Amino acid sequence: MSLDRPVAPDPYALLPAVGTFDVTSTDVRDGAKLDLRYVHGSAGGENVSPQLAWSGAPEGTKSYVVTCFDPDAPIPGGFWHWVAVNLPADTTELPTGAGSGDDSLPGDAFHVRADYGSREYGGAAPPQDDQDHRYFFVVHAVDVERLDVDENASPAVVSFNLAFHTLARAIITPTYAH
Repeated sequence: MSLDRPVAPDPYALLPAVGTFDVTSTDVRDGAKLDLRYVHGSAGGENVSPQLAWSGAPEGTKSYVVTCFDPDAPIPGGFWHWVAVNLPADTTELPTGAGSGDDSLPGDAFHVRADYGSREYGGAAPPQDDQDHRYFFVVHAVDVERLDVDENASPAVVSFNLAFHTLARAIITPTYAH
């Protein structure tokens, strides 16, 4: 059963323009289908966050926020799969599995509760037989050392704060459908 919906716009194209920099991954590729390793357990996957590495962030970057967002979820606000906040400015990579909820992020960084309800990465799990979903893995270069949020903030509150503090974004967008 297809939900027969139009494709959602690129959510970042709707925000004020900011600079860009480079993000790569040994685990996921832009436009390519996610491996089951990075898919939620409810969809038959292993629920492991992919490795991400970045370079070329602008001068003035004082921290990073890493997010994963699915604008194609069949709800008006999309679906947040991962939000890691306040990564130190000298961080240039998160290894495979860094999205586990075990507080192993560098420095004082932390996860906020994603839309699955837990403070960790939650992999792709689109409805069965739905269209391809896009998973926007975004590294946000931030102009403050710490966003004024804590681990109880929602992804929407983190995003609101990012609207005022993002210098640049690096984006890689794999897809998934099952």
